[in-house]
Amino acid sequence: MALQLYDTATRSVRPFEPLRPGIVTLYNCGATVQWHPHIGHLRGAGIVYDVLRRWLQYSGHEVWHVRNVTDIDDKILAKAAEAGRPWWEWAATHERSFADAYDTLGCLRPSIEPRATGHIPQMLAMIGDLIERGHAYAAAGDVYFAVRTQSDYGFLSGQRIDEMTQGETEAGGKRDPADFTMWKAAKPGEPFWDSPWGPGRPGWHIECSAMARSYLGDRFDIHGGGLDLIFPHHENEAAQSHGVGDEFARYWMHSHWVTMAGEKMSKSLGNILSVPAITAHTRPVALRYYLISVHYRSSIEYSRPALDDAAKAYERIEAFLVRAAEKADGELPVGTVPPAFAEAMDDDLSVPRALAVIHDHVRRGNAALADRDLAAALDLAAAVRAMVAVLGVDPFAEPWRSTTPGLRAGADGGALVAATGELLRDLLAERAAARAARDFARADAIRNQLAHAGFAIEDTADGPQWSVAESRS
Repeated sequence: MALQLYDTATRSVRPFEPLRPGIVTLYNCGATVQWHPHIGHLRGAGIVYDVLRRWLQYSGHEVWHVRNVTDIDDKILAKAAEAGRPWWEWAATHERSFADAYDTLGCLRPSIEPRATGHIPQMLAMIGDLIERGHAYAAAGDVYFAVRTQSDYGFLSGQRIDEMTQGETEAGGKRDPADFTMWKAAKPGEPFWDSPWGPGRPGWHIECSAMARSYLGDRFDIHGGGLDLIFPHHENEAAQSHGVGDEFARYWMHSHWVTMAGEKMSKSLGNILSVPAITAHTRPVALRYYLISVHYRSSIEYSRPALDDAAKAYERIEAFLVRAAEKADGELPVGTVPPAFAEAMDDDLSVPRALAVIHDHVRRGNAALADRDLAAALDLAAAVRAMVAVLGVDPFAEPWRSTTPGLRAGADGGALVAATGELLRDLLAERAAARAARDFARADAIRNQLAHAGFAIEDTADGPQWSVAESRS
């Protein structure tokens, strides 16, 4: 079947058809660079849309991917002032922190990553157009969008105007509490840009309307972001763009939160977990696997045991591919994804079902290796490599290759890896024979011997699995 995506605007799963055959235009809201990112940020702004992009590319599409950076904002100014640092230096520091985290988790870099401060002229032009059309008004240096002038306002969130709260500090010039700010008059000591309404800076929502239009035109395929952005941010973006006559986004995607103790992960609640904090004890590739293992429209309740379970599941995939590569003298091609995997991904990116297909192939591949059916094992391994590549967790590809146990010895695994594998298989076979003969002292001695050499052994339904032991804190 063709790709189907859940569209927030219609509250339904819809067949996806790009505006232009072979090209998909994607805009997803990136970081407001007020602080270092936590894993909730990375899931909502990075990994979900990275998997979408990889699947679209595998399916034959070119993807024009825009992910913005909000580098001017009330919170940025407040935190920079508290720290006694220039606002622009504070924003740039945390923008780099986000970039490092995206790279750490293997996210492809977007086609372009525009900053809000680099697009003030486009914002001013859009605000002026909205005023001329009667959708906005100026008051004491501020400019507001008049919500009740936009007939479809509320289509995305499903909220009624009289029940909405914009989350803004009320100002004297606002005519209606439902209206929202597009241009903020400068306060003493704040950065500002000149405008027809006086010196000031842009509101949050106008940034994305102007930047999406600048790079993707007056209509584009997909707009994505975290669930918490549906209202007010995305509702207000759409109102502004529709107000100037743009069709704007044709599909709206929203990813759910990462939670702790049932609460959305956020700095204000103090329940954040940074990428460096987690990767101090868990490999980045395992963290990525964990964050994609739950459907993007479902929340993830973070816990260390759940993360460790995900890491072990990934290591089973990794160990099978390494063993298959040994049999192939270190060369393991990337095959094609099986139909069941494609069906899962086309069904609104059902990654949990796709992972089940991967693990089924791993089980069959391990059985084929045990039966010395090398041709079948290598066919299954090539398919597994294709599938994990789509999900961005291929242990033979960058940035994971240098951390994959068994591939560290050489560019392609090499002769040393192959020889090590043969020795391990002999020892594991001897251990299996000892266990069968109930000679548990000898079996334990072999396990201890391997542990001393730096190998971990796990007894599974598919037989013993080995990996290079990692220190865990």
